[in-house]
Amino acid sequence: MKKIFICLLLTLFASINIVGASKHVHKEPKIEMLPWSEANLVIPKYTKFIVKDLETGKEFNVQRRAGSQHADVQPLTTADTKIMKEIYNGKWSWKRRAIIVKYEKKRIAASMHGMPHGGGALKNNFPGHFCIHFYGSKTHRKNHMDLSHKLMVLKSAGKLASYLQSSDPYEVTSAYIAGFKEQDPKIVSLLSLQQTEWKKPFSKVENVSLTRMPVLPVEDLVEELSLAIPIEVDWYIKNEGKRAFKGNIYLVRFTPLGSWKVDTITFLEDNRLSE
Repeated sequence: MKKIFICLLLTLFASINIVGASKHVHKEPKIEMLPWSEANLVIPKYTKFIVKDLETGKEFNVQRRAGSQHADVQPLTTADTKIMKEIYNGKWSWKRRAIIVKYEKKRIAASMHGMPHGGGALKNNFPGHFCIHFYGSKTHRKNHMDLSHKLMVLKSAGKLASYLQSSDPYEVTSAYIAGFKEQDPKIVSLLSLQQTEWKKPFSKVENVSLTRMPVLPVEDLVEELSLAIPIEVDWYIKNEGKRAFKGNIYLVRFTPLGSWKVDTITFLEDNRLSE
């Protein structure tokens, strides 16, 4: 009986310690998907903040220097430039990446590219500035949000899967091609009918552009379970150059309320990316 009593006391003390410890566990701030109109006010011009790359977890310090439709940003120091270049595997690139902007207690979903351009004022070994986009921000050339930046912001906010699951077939097609452009396996995997090893096709592609896709009223597709959507795509293949594709991309779903998936095997074969 005495042994049983001691065991009960030890169990009680252990549970108290666990509860007490849980109260002191550090809780990360929630990642917010702020619209550009709000993010623009949170980090005004000359604000210093931290950029965290979602995939690698690497962080570097930056300062916003300008930008009206999005944030024009520069790494703060030479050391920060080095970390940013490491994120891009040692080579500057226009490819978009999902990031988290850390400012004071705020954590904001965002997207960046990695190409120095334009002017720069800081002594940081970075020849210019780069751009950070938030939800609803725009590029210099478009009057709407860049699709790749949008997908990366959604990815950072943890909302990419739900967005793609509810997308119509034309949105799915555009996002699928954007996934190839950014060489992002998560985007294309969420949209693919088949499990695919993406390393090989990605290794062949330098860039890609969806140049034409006729769009029918979505209301006409309510009962459809399979679609052949005519598209025109310009591929830029490593060691080859431009390659044009004109044909169909095939999509299927299993119920009228199900999410659309791309027949990746056929797509890779038709575009000569599985050779």
